[in-house]
Amino acid sequence: MSPDDERSPLSIGIDIGGTFTDFVMYDHDAGAVNTFKVLSTPADPAQAVLEGLRRLSPATGQSVVHGSTVATNALLERKGACTAFITTRGFRDVLQIGRQTRRNLYDWFSGGVPALVPQDRCLEVQERLDHRGRVLQPLATRSLSSLIRALREKRVEAVALSLLFSFVNPEHERQLAQRLREAGFFVSASHELIPEFREFERASTTVVNAYVSPVLNRYLETLEESLPGGSFHIMQSNGGRIQAAQVRQEGVRSILSGPAGGVIGAEYLARLAGFSQLITFDMGGTSTDVSVVNGGIRTTSEAEVAGMPIRVPVLDIHTVGAGGGSLARVDAGGALRVGPESAGADPGPACYGRGGRVATVTDANAFLGRLPAAGLLGGELPLDLEVTREALASLSRELAPYAAGARVDLEELALGVLQVVNAEMERAIRVTSIERGHDPREFVLLSFGGAGGVHACELARSLNVGRVLIPMEASTLSALGMLTANVFLDYVQTVMCPGETPFEELERRFVPMMEQAQEDLATQQVQVPARHVHCELDLRYQGQSFELTVPFSLDFQTAFHEQHAQRYGHKDEAAGLEIVNLRVRAIGDVSPPRMETQDSGSADSSGAVCHERRLVFASGPRSVPFYDRSLLRPGNHVPGPAVIFQDDTTILLSETDHADVDAWQNVLVTIGDARAESR
Repeated sequence: MSPDDERSPLSIGIDIGGTFTDFVMYDHDAGAVNTFKVLSTPADPAQAVLEGLRRLSPATGQSVVHGSTVATNALLERKGACTAFITTRGFRDVLQIGRQTRRNLYDWFSGGVPALVPQDRCLEVQERLDHRGRVLQPLATRSLSSLIRALREKRVEAVALSLLFSFVNPEHERQLAQRLREAGFFVSASHELIPEFREFERASTTVVNAYVSPVLNRYLETLEESLPGGSFHIMQSNGGRIQAAQVRQEGVRSILSGPAGGVIGAEYLARLAGFSQLITFDMGGTSTDVSVVNGGIRTTSEAEVAGMPIRVPVLDIHTVGAGGGSLARVDAGGALRVGPESAGADPGPACYGRGGRVATVTDANAFLGRLPAAGLLGGELPLDLEVTREALASLSRELAPYAAGARVDLEELALGVLQVVNAEMERAIRVTSIERGHDPREFVLLSFGGAGGVHACELARSLNVGRVLIPMEASTLSALGMLTANVFLDYVQTVMCPGETPFEELERRFVPMMEQAQEDLATQQVQVPARHVHCELDLRYQGQSFELTVPFSLDFQTAFHEQHAQRYGHKDEAAGLEIVNLRVRAIGDVSPPRMETQDSGSADSSGAVCHERRLVFASGPRSVPFYDRSLLRPGNHVPGPAVIFQDDTTILLSETDHADVDAWQNVLVTIGDARAESR
């Protein structure tokens, strides 16, 4: 479909999680949003996606935006393409040497993260440029035939090229990439992906891209063959969508696509509800992702995944291995641990009755009565509480030798599992908020993900956050966020200019990058009402090692000093500045789904109460009403303790909490004994 075609009648957002694959459909004509989930298929993620698409039976011409974990899993599990690394003669060890930093400073036996490319597939070519891009030694083109033979002998599928100073002068790298592509290899060239200085980080990013892109390419090819026409976009780690054809060449840009979709969706719904300061809390089946939105979403170019530096822009998200499927265990010292290992979708938590035998966070919640008795997904996934009891009993037997012979009560054990996982998630929130100068009391905790609502209020209480916002679409918010995401295209170029460089000179340097951005934006196969190009500068004080990114404007120096003071607590306006990189972001605005409001009515919510059940809190058991969220209306007030359930997520209110339903059908919980100020 060309950019000038009529808008697709149906937009579909798809997010693959560790346990479930989420689908959100938006009918543009009816203005209706519908959601559902299917169990993920880790062995072949495409199966779950295709199963969901078959359930939809969409007409031709639909628009699909997909957040894929394929590239992430290929990197985490070391199941990417057979990759070779080619660099300038004398620099083949750059991946192994890295930054020579020790992750565990006092552990003499701690090794670094193994390089993705083994030493025997790190090859060299004869060529050399100086730091200004001038040729010191021409590329030895006669040796390329023997290089290609060596790659074929090693059964290499993908090649990562990162020649010295190719970000200044890419000519040698361009020639080499052309020859290798003609020979049939997938080629990831650093000057095309990240023309930026810092040799190790540039090489690492280029290698990761070469390693994951062929795997992602095969996956996307399988999906595209099954899609009945229309546009097909992939969610990027930077919070924007991009045409699938481009991701096939730059798979590294989708490494954190699922979590990015969640932050985008959370910011969109919070803005509609009138909140601009929020901590996003996304608890799924395998992990928890946390980010801070303080009037805008923060992007970083200093991410690290599986120990590998990745220097493409990504949303600033902190992830921990704590989710509903996280396994509970006893460590060698007799301490109760939860995660990061997960039961995933197969077999899943013990209570799913699919063969799981190890207690998980979901099992603990189910055993304490905090999940609907009818099961999950509206009853499609019933809960087997007998198997849950057996799993917890097995865990208690592991703890018994460390309990001085005392009997381990199963309810206390389940509460302990929840306390441990809550502590892990609380640390993640503190890393992204308190440790970066943000006061959580000034923020709203926006909870989403299938498992988030059961834990959000207790976490807010621990952090003194006064309010928790839980959207109606909480369980599938990452997929919804993909439908609200604009098209983002990012470009970078290292320049190393003094801070006094005239504004007009910087404008001139931005021109070719902006022209390329506009040209690429026109090929994205999406109808956008507006296009924008934003320019930024990476700045630092002279002598510093790292940079801050500020908007390109007449007063960019002032903006840098202010941001430096905010980030580090000090500034030096008399010190000289250095402009390291130019950055350009092209944005194609996409019309998001229309979220309809409803008029507020009575505060009486008694009509939504379905039944009462015994729940176990840390203070003891209580009989608690269960509210069907589909029966709650704007204006309704729900006092705690209570459980508010829907098909795909559950919200737990303690004795001192109370909730109100707003016009957008969000549940806004006021934490009764938190010390946060209401704003």
